[in-house]
Amino acid sequence: MSQVMDFDSLRRAMADNYEQPEGPARNARAEHLLVEAEKLNIPLAVIEALGHQLKVYNYSSEKDKMFVPFARLLRMWDERPEDFDAYETHTLHWVFKWMSAGMLGQPHIPLASMEKWLGEMEHRYRLAGHSERAVRSAEFNIAAHVGDTERADRAYRAWLAADRDDMADCHACELHDQGWWQAHKGDDEQALRLWRPVLEGEHVCAHEPHAVLASSLVPLLRLGLLDEARAHHLRGFRLVRAMESMRSAYADHVEFCALSGNEARGLELLAERPAYFTDSGEPRSRLDFMAVTALLMDRLVERGFGDRAVPGPVGREWTARRLAAHARGEALALAGRFDARNGTSYVTGRTRERMDRRPLVERLPLGVRTARPAPVQTRPPAAPDRERDLPDLLAEARRLSEALHPDAMDAWAEVARAAEGRELDARDRADLVDHEAMSLGPEGAEAFDRAAELFAEAGDPGEALAARTRAAYVRALTGHADEALETITGLREQALALHEAGGTGVRQTASVLVGRARVLMHRLREDEGSASAAEEAARELLEFAGPHTAQVRLASRAAEAKAMLGELAVQAGDAESGARLLAQAAGEYVAAGLPWFAVDHEVRLSRTARQLGDAQTAQEAARAALEHGQGVLEPVAQARLHLELAEAVGTSGGFAEAAAHALEAAHWADEAGEASTLGAWARHLLGGFLLRQGRFAEAAEVLESALPDLTAETHGDGAIVQTQWWLGDCLTELGEHRAGAEQWLRAAEIARHWPEQRDHAMLAHLAAEALGRAGLPAEADRAYARAVDLWRELGNTHGLVRGLRARAWLAAEGEADLDTARELMAEAAQECASAAAAAEDTGARDRLTGELGHSQRQFGELIARSVGDGAGEEAVRAAFTEALTHLTEAIATFTSLDAAALDARTGAELAAGWLEADLGRPDAASARARAVLSAYGSADGEETARARRAEAERMLELMEEHRQR
Repeated sequence: MSQVMDFDSLRRAMADNYEQPEGPARNARAEHLLVEAEKLNIPLAVIEALGHQLKVYNYSSEKDKMFVPFARLLRMWDERPEDFDAYETHTLHWVFKWMSAGMLGQPHIPLASMEKWLGEMEHRYRLAGHSERAVRSAEFNIAAHVGDTERADRAYRAWLAADRDDMADCHACELHDQGWWQAHKGDDEQALRLWRPVLEGEHVCAHEPHAVLASSLVPLLRLGLLDEARAHHLRGFRLVRAMESMRSAYADHVEFCALSGNEARGLELLAERPAYFTDSGEPRSRLDFMAVTALLMDRLVERGFGDRAVPGPVGREWTARRLAAHARGEALALAGRFDARNGTSYVTGRTRERMDRRPLVERLPLGVRTARPAPVQTRPPAAPDRERDLPDLLAEARRLSEALHPDAMDAWAEVARAAEGRELDARDRADLVDHEAMSLGPEGAEAFDRAAELFAEAGDPGEALAARTRAAYVRALTGHADEALETITGLREQALALHEAGGTGVRQTASVLVGRARVLMHRLREDEGSASAAEEAARELLEFAGPHTAQVRLASRAAEAKAMLGELAVQAGDAESGARLLAQAAGEYVAAGLPWFAVDHEVRLSRTARQLGDAQTAQEAARAALEHGQGVLEPVAQARLHLELAEAVGTSGGFAEAAAHALEAAHWADEAGEASTLGAWARHLLGGFLLRQGRFAEAAEVLESALPDLTAETHGDGAIVQTQWWLGDCLTELGEHRAGAEQWLRAAEIARHWPEQRDHAMLAHLAAEALGRAGLPAEADRAYARAVDLWRELGNTHGLVRGLRARAWLAAEGEADLDTARELMAEAAQECASAAAAAEDTGARDRLTGELGHSQRQFGELIARSVGDGAGEEAVRAAFTEALTHLTEAIATFTSLDAAALDARTGAELAAGWLEADLGRPDAASARARAVLSAYGSADGEETARARRAEAERMLELMEEHRQR
């Protein structure tokens, strides 16, 4: 620095530095500012700079550096206490507690020194007249650290019994430590009761609820309160992520991941903070971090991922197995240093216990995207049953096939494995090949043809026709629909003729008819076929199979025909008939003992009911689909079902339940390898549902996780804009106004290309408001100018006027001159007046007139507030007189709206009254106060009326006192 700072500049620099992120850069700046303070030759400047340095050290990874500045401060106090002002005197005594806690975290400081320090703290607090509450709290921490439970309990009771004074830790910090002790002793419920005021925001501080949220994670898992545990992780990790000094709390989140089946998420947390592996300024928090790292790595090794590459200390490649050994060794070495200092084995025992913890939950979905180390097989293929012979396996497979059971395919796969190298007769081989073809999906056409040949060889021409029909349907699905329809038309004629001649049964013939109907429906869905042809085929199938529904297979065919007719009705615009047919089809599947076949139709029914505005049916159908698909469907189908129910419930305002289903959808999508498609959409919905519940931190984490995977091609640009919009809402609610504005501006850039520009205007306006709150007036003004132009093009006077007024306030408060602010306010008022005059609708005219009144009132307030502290009496009088003119106009405008604008009118009247008083016109001010009292009458009325009356009465009293003087 080229010249010495003055004291005021030094103070501003320290304040600015304290607002910077925790870490070595902030610490280095504090060290430089101490050098600058020493140049001033002002003892208080040095004291404040030392205090600043001590504070930033304490809230960083370099806690070990704070003892030197404190020792210097204490020496200065002992030598010249008169150099300390009241604030620095208080601060000096306050940080005694930091020293005590800091010593605990440094194993090179002897226990005897800490006990001596505790006595010193007690002595100095007594001399200063402070309660012993903070002293007993410090004693408790020492005893708990060394494992002296009896002394800890005694100190704990003394701590709580002592009076709270201004040296006691804040309520939030005290409750954190008290809850920690209860959880440590095994009373998780009592811990949560103690923590509740912090978790609910009643008591907060710079590091709370951050630490409480982290400490609560394992107790919540132990109690089975999984939803709360998930919420506390998402909310709490967001708070500690950027705070370098909270390594122990960060470790709690890593531990949570290891104990809840979220190992991959735990790896991501390790990767975010590589310095935590090696930062040595506070050994105790490094011990916590290394212990949970060992726990996480052991979990990965146990699950078979020991050779997986993982993040670890820089400078070396790490696998889970290598890092597990390294972290365990480091943790035990650190624990040993503490125990050597303490003369116990307590810390090592607790560390081993933590590293050896077992998972408390196999898998707790979090909603945020995290790539799993490997997919989980929800239904692993059954191993061959060596105890059963081939005839038994064949009989079981046929039984399951006849029942159309989902396990039939697995049973036939078991038959195939058992039949390897063995001779089968033609019929057995036909059935086996037929089911192999089914398992091949789009590659199964040729296998179906082989099965048809084997059925014919076995003397079952009807089943041969059915197999050929299945082959044709596969070819239709793979781009050969015309050829398939021609083939299947001939097969239908043959099957009907064969059935008429008694050469095959109803079941085989229905299989051909359903194949034809499916091909026609497929062509229709591909916009290649005829609705009438598809309907004719579905009705033929229903008529043929309907009389035989006592047989499971034919009941299934009849139900499928009804479902087709329902789909056709919806497509034709008759949603009510379609819903009725879909409901009947689903019901018939369930009645036939085939609930898994009802699932697709219940999903269609749910969507159709939503189109009809029938929320109850939509939800009931979606719930039924989820119930009927339980344990049967693959993960991707589970994801779709939960998404369906989430949307159905969310549409009706059931946001908590909708969020639960969206969370499940995200989990199943990730399991299915669809994280970037279905999973992203599920997270998009989940974030929105959490936002609507006011769970802003959780919603922000989820929405930020969704954004990278959302694409215009897959999800539509509307989904991206909505996600960014919601994220902006969350961030501004969390006080992150600049980040919120960035999201809204990104969304606006997409929306600017849309034909309808209202969203573009709204997003620009929201971004402007956020930029203003973030202290960025120039950027805010540019965003407002953009919004104003858009509102003008849209003909939206309300948005236009509010943007102009906001720009006026920015101009008045910033570097622009007052004339610019006047011009903008005048333009806002003129736009309102012109639009109101042109409005044909009475309601629209009244709303615009009300907006005019607000513009006039704000004009007056802006002029009144524009007077600086150093303005002369003449300038003040001129400004207040001009402001009063605008307020009087506002009162007249509101008066023209009668009772609809009563509150707005009386608010302007009171504002004018205070100006009258400031201008030395007590009679005029009293008259305005009486006008307000008259407007509301004698009744108490609503809250606004009571507040207005109270203010008016206060104004009358003050004016009367003025007259008496």
